[in-house]
Amino acid sequence: MRPRFTERLGRTLAAALVAFAIGPVAAADRPLVLAFVPQENPEKLIGDVRAIDAYLEVAMGRRVETRVTADHAAAVESLAAGTADIAFMGALPYVMARERIGAAALLSEVYRGKPSYSGAVFVRRGSGIAGLEDLRGKTMAFADPISESGFLYPLDLFAKAGLLAPRGDPKAFFGEVYFAGGYQQAIQAVANGLVDAAGVSVYATLLLDADRRGDVAAIARTPPIPSHVVVARRGLAPEPRAAFVAALLALNAPSKRHLLKHLYGPDGYVMPDRAAYDGVAAMARKYGLIE
Repeated sequence: MRPRFTERLGRTLAAALVAFAIGPVAAADRPLVLAFVPQENPEKLIGDVRAIDAYLEVAMGRRVETRVTADHAAAVESLAAGTADIAFMGALPYVMARERIGAAALLSEVYRGKPSYSGAVFVRRGSGIAGLEDLRGKTMAFADPISESGFLYPLDLFAKAGLLAPRGDPKAFFGEVYFAGGYQQAIQAVANGLVDAAGVSVYATLLLDADRRGDVAAIARTPPIPSHVVVARRGLAPEPRAAFVAALLALNAPSKRHLLKHLYGPDGYVMPDRAAYDGVAAMARKYGLIE
């Protein structure tokens, strides 16, 4: 299975390699451009990134420009084209960008005390759906077609159960498949009864109102997945890379931890174990997302 959008992404990245041969045009006063991917309400994220670019401009002593992309594919494309210098993204888009355009992981998130997390398949509590087999012919929502916990790893649970082929059409098993545009949208679709199930991060329930979290239940969980990463485009100069890394690591200090809520709410950041993402790359190859 290879979603059509990944073919578009592949063409875009291939074209961008030509631009990399020349290198993006940069003036001395060019701002450092950051790309963020919506995992919940994009309007909230826009407010969050404004707070972060204000902090970074002071911490780094240079102009910072932040952008909210439509999805993970757009974030990878912006790194490929040189229109973004650094992007916050999941493990799957990172390994795709690493393999195709030489992007580099700068930092990994720590969330709930670990540099890893899991995906899950959620259903409405009381729906009568107790296992993956019960979703045959049902409606399924995923967060994003290049999300590891919001698509690839939950989908692989069905493949490992023998319910669908890794590169087959998911509609051979499900009645309908939707990409909701983020964790929050997908989990809300289940809670509101718009779909029968959702494949999302195990923490997606935290994006529901507190009184709605009990409306959904996980029927399956994926193995651990390396956490989300902060990724730099190939060719970004060492000086802004180092300054940016230092500024984000400074957020681990108790006096600055309150700012982490504007960066998707991790516990903090650590230097990445790049080899930990090789398993994600192997999963992406299994599904034809990278060669």
